Amino acid sequence: MVWLISFTVWTLIAFSSAFSMYQFDRSLGKAVTFHDELVLPLMNDLIYAFLTPFLFVKVLRFPIWENNWGRRLLAYMAAAFSFATAHVVLRGALYPVWDPRVKGYAYPLWDSSTHAFTIQWILFKRLFLYNTVDDIVSIYLPIVLMGHLICYYQRLRERELRTSQLETELAKAHLEALKTQLQPHFLFNTLHSISALMLTNVGAADKMMTRLSDLLRLSLEDRGVQITSLRHELEFVSGYLEIEKIRFQDRLKVVLEIAPDALDAQVPCLLLQPLVENAVRHGISRSNEPGEIRISATHDGGTLDLRVTDDCPGAGPVDLNHIKVGLGLQTTRGRLEKLYGDAQSLDIRGGANGGFEVCIRIPWSIEEGHWNQEPPAAGD
Repeated sequence: MVWLISFTVWTLIAFSSAFSMYQFDRSLGKAVTFHDELVLPLMNDLIYAFLTPFLFVKVLRFPIWENNWGRRLLAYMAAAFSFATAHVVLRGALYPVWDPRVKGYAYPLWDSSTHAFTIQWILFKRLFLYNTVDDIVSIYLPIVLMGHLICYYQRLRERELRTSQLETELAKAHLEALKTQLQPHFLFNTLHSISALMLTNVGAADKMMTRLSDLLRLSLEDRGVQITSLRHELEFVSGYLEIEKIRFQDRLKVVLEIAPDALDAQVPCLLLQPLVENAVRHGISRSNEPGEIRISATHDGGTLDLRVTDDCPGAGPVDLNHIKVGLGLQTTRGRLEKLYGDAQSLDIRGGANGGFEVCIRIPWSIEEGHWNQEPPAAGD
């Protein structure tokens, strides 16, 4: 790519220079052709085109920075004269030079009188003195400066990419830490529910332990997974609610109102479980009367609306100004903010009969799959 760009740019420069010279000479009334004006600039600039990639690659590999500017500056000064010398040698080898001794053009590497290979140093000396300043100031320095600009831009982009990668890894680590907080929290609370039945109903406690092992297996399968389908999330929540139904029996009623086309929606893993767990702990368990937990999911094509509601008629009136947000809700809110930023919301509202309603809104996205499947049954 560097070679292609170099020869393309220098060829365009040669044609532009030749056209300017052609127009200027024509304005003076000289009988010249465009071909005559093109030969020398094209030959000269093609030599530059050949030397530019070598210089450009060296600049990208050995740029001048604060920690090495002294030695590199000396090296670039020596390279400047090497660049000019290389141009002079190639220029003298490929095209004749004006020789004042014969008042005509002659090749520095060829003696036209003897027709033999001869190095005519006087012609190389004249060519070097004539071209050195122009080669260094007009050609060498712009290439070096352009190479440094590109090198600086590449390093800046690499730094931005590394910073972005570090921020992504940090966000993933934070999300995984938040999710990891939920798992022992869920386990300890479930074990507490099981221990409440160990002395009164061993059979029920054994069933709860069996179901808990199934949930733990699902949790291990989802290790490292942050996003899952709503169908999979409801499967996990249904398993948890089966454990709680063994404990509360007829006191717990579960209603699922899930739009069929919302089952493939993408949601954070372990999103609903802490919300349902809060409804059980702070609603059903504190009431002596039967209670209902309702889980609903709808969408409008751009937003997924999830709601977990409990009526807990024995829990008393709800004062939203004095709700203590526990670990489950805090962690859930933190995960939503990390995953969706300002495009999400989590609101806690008071129910009509003194219960709670947690409303979550997240951007709508789906996984590939069929939409004609029914949601998993949690049982009434």
